[in-house]
Amino acid sequence: MANGGATGITRILRAFGYSWKGLRATFRHEEAFRQELILVVILAPLSLVVGNTGVERALLLGSLFLILIIEVLNSGIEATVDRFGPERHKLAARAKDMGSAAVLLGFANATLIWLLILWP
Repeated sequence: MANGGATGITRILRAFGYSWKGLRATFRHEEAFRQELILVVILAPLSLVVGNTGVERALLLGSLFLILIIEVLNSGIEATVDRFGPERHKLAARAKDMGSAAVLLGFANATLIWLLILWP
């Protein structure tokens, strides 16, 4: 078993620990994540002020967190590809480009949501 046979609260606590370790690793090793986190720290409070309803605030805030989520996944893809060595391979390049495209789509999504909600 991947969780060492742990069940119940022990399994949940271990899973939380692994998640926290992943967030720390992403923060430590990925400059893009740190930059995006600064953006979220600045815009998150603003989203709570400019959103007129709970749904608007949720969309504004959720679009920001989606960028961070996508960046964590993209960083995982990049780390996995890099694990196999520095040589260039078309499938490795494709995987990295697709991960980067996902981040771009996350930014496009956030931009569209913010414009639709804030545009008079």
